[in-house]
Amino acid sequence: MIKEFKKLNAKEQDLILKAPALLSVLAASGAFGITNEQKAEAIKMAHLKTFTANPLLLLYYSDVETKFKKNFESTVKKYAPFDTVKRDALKQEIALTNGLFKKLDKEFAKTLHKSLDGYAKHVGKSARSFFENFIFPIPIKGLTD
Repeated sequence: MIKEFKKLNAKEQDLILKAPALLSVLAASGAFGITNEQKAEAIKMAHLKTFTANPLLLLYYSDVETKFKKNFESTVKKYAPFDTVKRDALKQEIALTNGLFKKLDKEFAKTLHKSLDGYAKHVGKSARSFFENFIFPIPIKGLTD
């Protein structure tokens, strides 16, 4: 068990370990669902985090990686198709994790929150369209950002 999770019950621990998968699905989901490339990018990020994350989070991401693919796939199954109602339900599940940060060590919680934010942004960028990536490969204010 991750020592920073000692104040969390088993259900809360599962939820906070599922957070990267939840955020990945939200960031990658769109009107047309999630592509295989987006799924692969999310899984790759989960693996990379096991040795590139802040040292305070290495054990956390190691635990995340062991269940990430399963959590990602079950989240997609639960919330697809990604209409407004299902996306709102997914956002509500993610919001439950915010309450858990209050139970964690302040430094650990701050570091984890920042890491998860960056994680979601990275997965979201992988969702950019072919048009954006190849026709407009550099950001154009108001068009691609």
